[in-house]
Amino acid sequence: MVLRKKARLNNDYGVISMPKDNDFPDGIPEPAHYHERREPLPWQAPKALEDDPLALARVQAIMASPGYCQADRDVAFLDQDETRGVRLQIDYLKPELLLEKQGVTHTIVVFGSTRLPEPKEARRKVQVAQQALNADPEDKDLQRRLKVAESIQVKSHYYEQARAFGGLVGASGIAPQDCRVTLITGGGPGIMEAANRGAFDVGAKSIGLNISLPHEQYPNPYISPDLCFRFHYFAMRKLHFLKRAKALVAFPGGYGTLDELFEMLTLIQTRSIAPLPVVLVGESFWRQAVNVDFLVAEGVIAAEDQELFWYAETAEEIWQGILHWHQVNGEPLLNNKC
Repeated sequence: MVLRKKARLNNDYGVISMPKDNDFPDGIPEPAHYHERREPLPWQAPKALEDDPLALARVQAIMASPGYCQADRDVAFLDQDETRGVRLQIDYLKPELLLEKQGVTHTIVVFGSTRLPEPKEARRKVQVAQQALNADPEDKDLQRRLKVAESIQVKSHYYEQARAFGGLVGASGIAPQDCRVTLITGGGPGIMEAANRGAFDVGAKSIGLNISLPHEQYPNPYISPDLCFRFHYFAMRKLHFLKRAKALVAFPGGYGTLDELFEMLTLIQTRSIAPLPVVLVGESFWRQAVNVDFLVAEGVIAAEDQELFWYAETAEEIWQGILHWHQVNGEPLLNNKC
């Protein structure tokens, strides 16, 4: 039998390579090319102009019409109310697949104000506010701005604590790129930047979940590029915050922080999710921001609901508290790292 050497397709990528000798016996054709043909098919060219001079213009008009646009590439179609279900699915699915690919099993969620910068930036803002007020000492708005800047400066030490905490979480793995317990934030500036930065400091990966807003939100520069996601729907973003969560750490913050905190507490209170550690960082702030004793006294929550969280002040206190909680719960957190 005479054997032939023929070019063949390499895997699924349309790459042609030469086979080894004696691959193809006589009578067995070589595999067809993944894309190319020796003879074009009839529909690979429009109707000839000599048969209908206007045919090409008609074909171009057809191909330019909205109906001809392939559904998964038709942004106008996908943006309709009727396709919201599809958008919700893909808003959830893309991060889910990428998190699985990176081996993210459990997350430690950190929230806090975007307005709490690192101390040196806070000091600059106080100086700028003071200079503006010096130029017009009677201006009430400038007086208010200075007072706010000073208040922010007092709380800016939480940036350093969030950064230190991010480092503790990042260093807890068996290797710098171990993602089985990974820090996750909302991806913005302030406290979230600090937490991502702490993981970055120790060479660990961390996650940022950004959201599409009318005013563009830049991701902070310390998130791992392959673990930074942008969501359209707050609901899908919240789902990913909670799905793998093994703790929620809430630093002083505003509406966004309160929103995430109360949603978590409600889900734990109602046992819609399994209980997990909730740590409020900065007791003096939180006791004024949320008067839980008042809620208990008014009878709108039960006394046991006060036990769904605790207060801490430093990164080490936060981390050791979370580890202790899981140890007592019978599922040591770091056992997942071995």
